[in-house]
Amino acid sequence: MSDTSDRLTRALSLLEQLEPGAPEQVQGNLNAFHQDTAELVLGYAFADIVARDGIDLKAREMLTVAMLAAMGTAQGQLEFHMRAAMNTDVSREEIVEIVLQASVYAGVPACMNAITAAKKAFEAVEQSDR
Repeated sequence: MSDTSDRLTRALSLLEQLEPGAPEQVQGNLNAFHQDTAELVLGYAFADIVARDGIDLKAREMLTVAMLAAMGTAQGQLEFHMRAAMNTDVSREEIVEIVLQASVYAGVPACMNAITAAKKAFEAVEQSDR
């Protein structure tokens, strides 16, 4: 597979919208594993699913934060998507509410992990705003 396919280009463009500078890092990390990984993983996730018209990007990021918080096992992705959510106009307060909602449906341990991720995401956004 080519690393410059239209599908990958669309995925990387959306990823750039979620967090400026992320595409190069994410693509490099995935392709260090195997040359087709970025095309397969990012193409599916971002070009095929996240870019669909049925739900706007802000709502998709809120849902993604909720699902990752509920999983409780994807800390790096949760932090990324919390920052991405804020880049799509999700407020800190909305993220707090999502995390608190996770405590009811996913349990306190998942909520505690999400609180840790949120604190890191909030700090990263504050630093980038300086």
